[in-house]
Amino acid sequence: MLIRKLDISFNSGFSVITGETGAGKSILVGALGLILGQRADTQVLMDKSKKCIIEGTFNLTGYSLEPLFDANDIDFEPQSIFRREINTQGKSRAFINDTPVSLTLAKEIGDRLVDIHSQNQTLALRESTFQRAIVDNMAGHQSLLRTYTGLFNTFKQQQHLLEEYTLRENQAIADRDYLDFQFNELEKANLKEGEQELIEQQLKVLDHAEEIKTRLFSALQNLSGNEVPLMHKLTEINSALNQAARYHPAVEAIQKRFESCLIEMKDITAELESLESHIHFNEQEASQLRERLDMIYHLEQKHHVNTVEDLIIQLQSLSDKLLGIATMSAEIEKLSNTINESEKELNELARQLSVNRHKAKPVIEKEMASLLESLALPDARLEIVLSKTEQLHPFGTDKVEILFNPNKGSEMREVGKVASGGELSRLMLALKSLLNQKGLLPTVIFDEIDNGVSGEIAGKVGSIMQRMAQSMQVIAITHLPQIAGKAQHHYLAYKATTNDLTVSSLRQLGKEERVEEIARMLSNEVITDSAKKTAKELLKN
Repeated sequence: MLIRKLDISFNSGFSVITGETGAGKSILVGALGLILGQRADTQVLMDKSKKCIIEGTFNLTGYSLEPLFDANDIDFEPQSIFRREINTQGKSRAFINDTPVSLTLAKEIGDRLVDIHSQNQTLALRESTFQRAIVDNMAGHQSLLRTYTGLFNTFKQQQHLLEEYTLRENQAIADRDYLDFQFNELEKANLKEGEQELIEQQLKVLDHAEEIKTRLFSALQNLSGNEVPLMHKLTEINSALNQAARYHPAVEAIQKRFESCLIEMKDITAELESLESHIHFNEQEASQLRERLDMIYHLEQKHHVNTVEDLIIQLQSLSDKLLGIATMSAEIEKLSNTINESEKELNELARQLSVNRHKAKPVIEKEMASLLESLALPDARLEIVLSKTEQLHPFGTDKVEILFNPNKGSEMREVGKVASGGELSRLMLALKSLLNQKGLLPTVIFDEIDNGVSGEIAGKVGSIMQRMAQSMQVIAITHLPQIAGKAQHHYLAYKATTNDLTVSSLRQLGKEERVEEIARMLSNEVITDSAKKTAKELLKN
């Protein structure tokens, strides 16, 4: 079953959709769910070779959605267009007024526009979260609840951060003695950049002092200590060149160059004499240097580094870690104070939520009694039990439980344990009617809520929907003629086969067509005059 193309506009007030089983009514609800942010099941797409596009236009006037649009950089339009596209690879994208949005945001906005009520949601009535939401909606404190929930989420994040800080502090404290030892050892070493290379060079000189002194002495002997010192000969050569230079300009240039070399040799001789006189082996100095160098090598091996500069960096790192341990306690204390303040604020907000829920409780019970009586459950009683929890939770400190008894004389019990399918459907309809008196949503869709309901009760269900439709748009998918007859507008889902392919479609029925469709529903496909007459009576009423 598929829908190739469908363009339909739903009127305000109360509308019904009818049709044979398998005519495609569920496809319409599924398509609407897609544009409102529900997950896409690509397996339902029969023709996977073409892109699927679902688009809907919604009137957003009067539902305070402008701040939500602004916060997410979406252009707000009173008539806003929601679109969902599923490509041939099965990937989907969502848009609002042509702006791409996440499915989470599409669902957040969609949940404030349309309430799709199915038989599965009737089962949700048994869940504590749903029961709490009923009371909160009637209490009308959505803004307060959002404030509380936001603060609660921050509060839990702060608690997790405190746990992380505490674990890190405990580990750091356990390591602190060792870190202190390492830091003190490096700090006591008083290391200097370039120190290792300098010591290594000094030791090299000391270890070879005797050989160095012997070689220098030999060089000095050749320069100035033999019977005819080299420097004496060089001086004589310079004097001879000086005499010859008087007569030949070329010799003068050579003499000047030679004289420069002579001066350099004299300086070299003087420096060698100075070095030779200062070089001597000092056992105590060598021992001290070796001890210092051994200490440096030991530290480098211990910290798995290769240079003194790396050790200095390690010293700074240890200093930072020790400082972090010292400041972590202050951070933990600061965070603990923040958490305590948040908890106080949460408790006050939770108290306000609880006060509002207790105020809403008798209102819900009283109005539900009246609604249930109108749905042929005159002896039914609904009771809301509010009890305190020991710990704060995402919705305050209240535990909400709805008890129900459909018959006189029986004890109140949990909803799911005492209500039949038909009673659950009527109970849920009554709750929906009560909640939507608040005007919280512009549209509610009932997808076959008439499960287990028939006859006179069906007419009462239709009357409830009629009243709801006075303040909102109500669309009901139904198999019951009594409900269909209560609607202002009637749509027919039908299927047709062309070229061995069955497709579904939807169209609005005129007055006479409504008579025919309701008569079909009354007479199980064989339309009789009696069925037509009854259909007209239902429409008249």
